[in-house]
Amino acid sequence: MSTTATRIIEWDAGHRVYKHEGKCAHIHGHRYRAEITAQAELDDIGRVIDFGVLKERVGGWIDTHWDHGMLLSASDHLVQTWGRLGHKCFLLPNNPTAENIATFIGEQVAPECLEGTGVNIVAVRVWETPNCYADWRTE
Repeated sequence: MSTTATRIIEWDAGHRVYKHEGKCAHIHGHRYRAEITAQAELDDIGRVIDFGVLKERVGGWIDTHWDHGMLLSASDHLVQTWGRLGHKCFLLPNNPTAENIATFIGEQVAPECLEGTGVNIVAVRVWETPNCYADWRTE
């Protein structure tokens, strides 16, 4: 039997959805909220993982790479212009949709940041607005 623990991490960032058919093709920003769920056997204290570790490691990565920056697809032609401006920018392999951001956190960021802790990330929910979110889960 195993238990889960979830930490909420929030950040502000700009993005655009390259080749979107509507207004999301334009640069705009969001107050993102990620719910990161870890799973493991309880430790001797009765925790999956200390919530502070999730905040420090995963939240620290997000703060360094995404907070108050621009999230763009690596294939977006805006990348060259944005880079010349000298602003903080992170290139995702896909469009920076809530779905792709959740997947990137679940498959790349969290496992890298939590290596050696003995926990597995089993779900990530990314809220793009107060009304819209996307989920990534392990199978």
